[in-house]
Amino acid sequence: MTNRSSARQDLTLVVFDCDGTLVDSQHVIVAAMQAAFTAHGLCVPEPAAVRAVVGLSLQQAMAALAPDHHPNDHDLLTERYKDAFVAQREAGHPQGQLYPGAAEAVRRLADQGHVLGVATGKSRRGLASTLERFALGDYFSTLQTADDAPSKPHPGMVQRAIDEAGASPETTVVIGDTTFDMEMAVAAGAAAVGVAWGYHETSALRAAGAKHVLSAFDEIDHVLIDVLGASAWA
Repeated sequence: MTNRSSARQDLTLVVFDCDGTLVDSQHVIVAAMQAAFTAHGLCVPEPAAVRAVVGLSLQQAMAALAPDHHPNDHDLLTERYKDAFVAQREAGHPQGQLYPGAAEAVRRLADQGHVLGVATGKSRRGLASTLERFALGDYFSTLQTADDAPSKPHPGMVQRAIDEAGASPETTVVIGDTTFDMEMAVAAGAAAVGVAWGYHETSALRAAGAKHVLSAFDEIDHVLIDVLGASAWA
């Protein structure tokens, strides 16, 4: 854990979720999930059910989608999902797109001197591929994935990001589209900010601890000032 005496109180850390927050990837996720269930001989989940578990680690997502099946089945579904996702990419299928204003917001916050991070249920390999595709990798100083910490809503990813950045929970904001992101932020002592364009309802985000819910990325500067105080921009 970060030593409070060594943490920089003037350093603001903004940790973004990936899928559903920066990138609209629901179609490729749903397709890969349905392919995994089909390959395993199970009834495919509805798209709404898949969207509801986006953000969890794959094993946790499979357990939620197939609760009556053995953990070994969840492991096999996870591997089949990974195979399906790679196959889609290699076949040239669309891999999602950035939400409007996402790239501009990331670049603007970095230019303002904020330290940026990502906390995602994706694998490290998957996240690296996504950031490379959108030329955003250089803007993030700390990357937390399902390979590094327990699944959301456990606070481990945010705590690791805070440690790596030398920040403090009081000057950290987590921005995400799911209740898992909001609960993770609250558990880590960070401020939770939701987005209205993702995979969970705004009312659920607020109930899970969101201090604000963005309706567009161009609101982000105002919201961060409100959450962190004007001194974060000093």
